[in-house]
Amino acid sequence: MQRLTQRLWSHSANWHVGDLAWQRFQHVGRESEWQRELWERDGEVAAWGWERGGKDLYLQVDPAHPDLADEVLKRFPDREVMILDAEHHLVEALERLGYVRQDTDHQVFMTHDLRDLPEVEVPDGFTARSITEADVARRVEVHQRVWHPSRLTEESYRAVMAAWPYREDLDWVVEAPDGRFAAKCLIWLDDINRVGELEPVGTHPDFRRRGLGAAACHGAMRALRDLGAEQAIVYPFHGKPAEKFYESLGFRPYARTLNYAR
Repeated sequence: MQRLTQRLWSHSANWHVGDLAWQRFQHVGRESEWQRELWERDGEVAAWGWERGGKDLYLQVDPAHPDLADEVLKRFPDREVMILDAEHHLVEALERLGYVRQDTDHQVFMTHDLRDLPEVEVPDGFTARSITEADVARRVEVHQRVWHPSRLTEESYRAVMAAWPYREDLDWVVEAPDGRFAAKCLIWLDDINRVGELEPVGTHPDFRRRGLGAAACHGAMRALRDLGAEQAIVYPFHGKPAEKFYESLGFRPYARTLNYAR
């Protein structure tokens, strides 16, 4: 699945290799809720479908084999599907099979050129840095506070850390004077396409509106640039407030999602 995603990545594709790793490993024990299937052409994966809980369908189809979109949708009928507005071969397949675009919330996909990044700035007593193995418990704690209620555990985060293409040097936090992690930003690097995805990002409720989320992002993006990446991307989940935060960091929109259902 990741090989196909890496091969197809562009500003016209919905998925990044980091998406698949994060979605697969952030919650252990959910495997029974999922079904994943692959379609091959000429010895390589040309499409995949990932059914989640009998309701949602994630899918990716090589535009060179648009007929496989029909096969994936027929294999997992009547699921809700989110695609990118530039995935025209999927729009055509969905509408051909009777799916209708839904007037629901959408995500904006945003990009940042890494050539121009500010220095990392934090208040006195705070430290911005990448994590180590010894930080896992506090790393999970800040995630749980940001995304409460969260099902992330130390066990599942260790599974995330063991998954390709996770890198500790792209997993950044801001540490408060009392030892708590106040903000965090994880970036996944696709080294072939030289693009890193921010997923997830957040600031502990006790430390918000102090520039700490921005500091974590800037630190991680500078590390990303040092590894040879040329751009960072992010898909804000919570509408305008999240979009405005990323705009303040220098991100700019390039696409949006479309939601379909029968």
